[in-house]
Amino acid sequence: MGRLSNDELTRYARQVIMPAIGEEGQEKIKRAKIFIAGLGGLGSISSYYLAAAGIGCLKIVDRDDVDLSNLNRQILHTTQDIGLPKTSSAEMKLRSLNPHVRIEAVQQEITAENIAGIVGDCSIIVDATDNMGTRKALSIASVKMKIPFIYGGVDGFNGMVTTFVPGETPCFHCIFPYEAKKRGTIGVVGPAPGVVASIQAMEALKIILGIKGLLTGRLLYFSGVEMTFREIKLEKNPECGICSK
Repeated sequence: MGRLSNDELTRYARQVIMPAIGEEGQEKIKRAKIFIAGLGGLGSISSYYLAAAGIGCLKIVDRDDVDLSNLNRQILHTTQDIGLPKTSSAEMKLRSLNPHVRIEAVQQEITAENIAGIVGDCSIIVDATDNMGTRKALSIASVKMKIPFIYGGVDGFNGMVTTFVPGETPCFHCIFPYEAKKRGTIGVVGPAPGVVASIQAMEALKIILGIKGLLTGRLLYFSGVEMTFREIKLEKNPECGICSK
């Protein structure tokens, strides 16, 4: 990808004027390729903001179709999209938002066996999934491929975010070493994933731009009821079977 066009300079003008970004930083954003795992409540927001910011390529992956029950929080999709694959619905919206961004849409279940091939040459993994098994597959790929993994989770009015950087921080398995007990359908109020995914998108941009202050070694917990944020320090497990080998 070459230099920014006049159209791109106008589109991203409010970013380019920032000293922390400038034209050089915007070109870094344009050269980046990010993997977004899941196109639900979290993926709706993170993919939209990253496309708007001018990420050169977004690889979006989801196995499901749009369902009516998704629409209270998965705002990338509309009533007219019900029955469509989420990847197709998302691809249309993201291309419409920013034609300068290349979208690679993959309708497939993410597994431990196929994750490395699906991630391919992406340089950041954004977790927008809703189950422990997929997250652990993403974590393993992150460690093996030595690329950052931005975790996000929501439950009701609450959410949490952290950034795992292989070789520098604990990994997902250090923090969640055991399989979680299966639960029924988890309630989620729409703005909760909006808050979490916005922070995930911010973390991704900071990684690309080399801006300090990442959520590394820190789990940021958000309570929507109390409207508070608090940090939990994370430590590497020296006996972790994934990142301490």
